[in-house]
Amino acid sequence: MTATLSSASESLLGVYRRPPAEFVSGSGVELVDAEGKRYLDFVAGIAVNALGYGDPGLDRAFRDAMEGSLIHVSNLYRSQAGERLAEQLTEKSFADRVFFCNSGAEANEGAFKMARRWGRAQGGSPKHEIISLRGGFHGRLFGTLAATDRPQYRAPFRPLAGGISIVERDLDDLRTALNPDTVAAVIVEPVQGEGGVRVLDPAFMRGLRALTQERNVLLILDEIQCGYGRTGQLWAYEQSGIAPDILTIAKPMAGGLPMGAVLATADAAGAMQPGDHGTTFGGGPFVSSVALHVLDRVSDPAMLAHVRTRGAELQSALSDLQASSQKIRAVRGTGLIWGIDVAESAADIVARSLDLGLLICSAGEYTLRLIPPLVLSAADLQRGVGLLRKAIG
Repeated sequence: MTATLSSASESLLGVYRRPPAEFVSGSGVELVDAEGKRYLDFVAGIAVNALGYGDPGLDRAFRDAMEGSLIHVSNLYRSQAGERLAEQLTEKSFADRVFFCNSGAEANEGAFKMARRWGRAQGGSPKHEIISLRGGFHGRLFGTLAATDRPQYRAPFRPLAGGISIVERDLDDLRTALNPDTVAAVIVEPVQGEGGVRVLDPAFMRGLRALTQERNVLLILDEIQCGYGRTGQLWAYEQSGIAPDILTIAKPMAGGLPMGAVLATADAAGAMQPGDHGTTFGGGPFVSSVALHVLDRVSDPAMLAHVRTRGAELQSALSDLQASSQKIRAVRGTGLIWGIDVAESAADIVARSLDLGLLICSAGEYTLRLIPPLVLSAADLQRGVGLLRKAIG
């Protein structure tokens, strides 16, 4: 017997608060629900669907991967697509080595292990502590949860993993916290997505990079949400003119298929030995084949210029919206990732937007978050801001 949507949903673990809409198809930057209603999507699967829906090139990449490669062979054996993808990522970044996994949280866990392995190889007492910043979100696994600044997520699962602490977004506090004898790494989001869409100041990022180099501490940048073209640069760290020791990426990598990666310098990765880490599915031939296409698209200078243009237009439109509404307290962001501080519950505005046919999400109790597909057109941008204006009221 085929289960109805309502009865089937009762079989799922109740960890999500989902609206009743069931999306069944999409085109461009729109989704269509089971009743035929169309929605303008400013969520993009939480920054996953960078190329929107029904993209011809992505559809072709899926078909080619199905026809031209195996789905899975495991990391016991070589995968040409995975090796090509690693080569492309190193060519387009600071990195020398790549480790593939299945999600952002897994990428950050892998980065933590790499940092501790590196710290153990530095001589003296093992450098093992991981420092994260106030407002950071790095995942919900045990290690990453300890680095995530969300009391409501952390409290039910204490005691959390040890050796991980959260420090204010302040260089003086970091100078105190970064003991060169014990701290292995600092992890930072250049744009704190879940933390209210806070773009960390380039001067702060440069100061932090100098401090970590002075103290012989690895700098891990978490670009799981803000990387892969979303800021108008391929990597968000480029906006500060720095490079990390380790970079974690995930969400849009494989066009909606689960994929993450840890990128690292030869020095940071050098201590890792066979057997130190692993994953069954990471970097398989099918997902890597699709990911090669996505990387080619999001790294295209024309695509990055498009994101910068749309980002400037969105900034202007949101600034106008703020000027005309007493319900908006602040607007901040870059490229196509923006946060709007509002004077009422963000969840209420998200719900009203849904009714109007606009998908947005929150980044805190009083912050709205806009993360549309990178292929957003100027017309859809204006239409989305118009619907948002109605939802805010």
